[in-house]
Amino acid sequence: MKKLICLITALVLCFGLLAGCGGNKPSSSGSEGGGDSGEAVDVTVTVWGPQEDQSDDNGKWLQTQCEAFAAAHPEWNITFNYGVCSEGDAKTNIGTDPSAGADVYLFANDQIPDLIKAGGISELGGSNVDTMKSNNSETTVNTVTYEGSVYGFPFTGNTWFMYYDKSVFSDEDIKSLDAMLEKGKVAFPLDNSWYIAAFYVANGCTLFGEDGGDAAAGFDFSGEKAAQVTDYLVDLVANPNFANGDVGTNADAKAFFSGTWDYQKALDAYGENLGIAAPPSITINGELKQMKSFAGSKAVGVNPATALYQEHPEVAVALAAYLGGTDAQKAHYELRNIIPTDSNITVDDALAQAQMDTMAFASIVQPLQADMGNYWGPAESMGKELVAGSVTHANAAEKTEAMNTSLNTSAVQ
Repeated sequence: MKKLICLITALVLCFGLLAGCGGNKPSSSGSEGGGDSGEAVDVTVTVWGPQEDQSDDNGKWLQTQCEAFAAAHPEWNITFNYGVCSEGDAKTNIGTDPSAGADVYLFANDQIPDLIKAGGISELGGSNVDTMKSNNSETTVNTVTYEGSVYGFPFTGNTWFMYYDKSVFSDEDIKSLDAMLEKGKVAFPLDNSWYIAAFYVANGCTLFGEDGGDAAAGFDFSGEKAAQVTDYLVDLVANPNFANGDVGTNADAKAFFSGTWDYQKALDAYGENLGIAAPPSITINGELKQMKSFAGSKAVGVNPATALYQEHPEVAVALAAYLGGTDAQKAHYELRNIIPTDSNITVDDALAQAQMDTMAFASIVQPLQADMGNYWGPAESMGKELVAGSVTHANAAEKTEAMNTSLNTSAVQ
């Protein structure tokens, strides 16, 4: 009888506990941090971005997007703190003391190695990264990939393309630089090392392997593939319809190569006849080869050194993904003409389309390697010698090998 009474008592207590827990279901928003109470978790998030993204004149893009994110996540009761930091200053301001820096911030992709060394940027993964990869070109994804890992959510590209006069060049002409040179004067900054690589890469030359991620591979501007390009450039410089520089230094040029920063210069030069497109192809040994400019990006990163990341990394990562996502990029484009990388966004102007096209099929990632610094000097010297006429068909192969040797003199072998 005593055992029976104990059993009945235990059952009563058990049913009572179950009844008392009946209201403690997870919130409908899928919260993982709300505990048994079902209440939203209080979190404070510090976000850094440029002043332009926080001003009234530009619709307070950053604040507006953060509040939209908060509204979409009722499982988190978020208080935002905003700080001003341009993308170019991120590595300095975060790197000084990552633990005192922003939880989420905007940065230029070439800062990734420095941010990693400082412990101020987190490796990313999971479904947010999968979504980002599906919405962006391979080149764009590679701009935020370092040694096989992703470190940011890109939101705009950084590259150069072509401005031209539509009254001189047809839609068919602009597919080939050689065809354009038959119609009018074309300017190109051949003595600028950020630009000249486009010709060599077109014919198979590489910087740190096929995708720029192999530090040990160094630079491969050697052999016949590279010498053929130098020979092509000797002829290019000798063409009376070629000019070194841009339309600013060659007022009669009917096409030139630059980026978004020179849009007004192009508009002033060509007016209603302004055309904008990805870089054209060049013809080497009778074959069309696509010129490829260097590409980078601006992206949203997550700081792993902060208290928020230690307690609620999912909040920081989700916010970074949102600020680099489709809706936020669309708003960025509408408010500030920040050209998106997201392929789901329809752009309605030639400038945006040219940059997106270039990022998609006419560019390579500017490598994020320490020895990339060895590239700029030798490449610039080759361009200057070509323009000066000291590189000829007779010495093209020799000059090309000398450049390759210089590129790799202190590069990792």
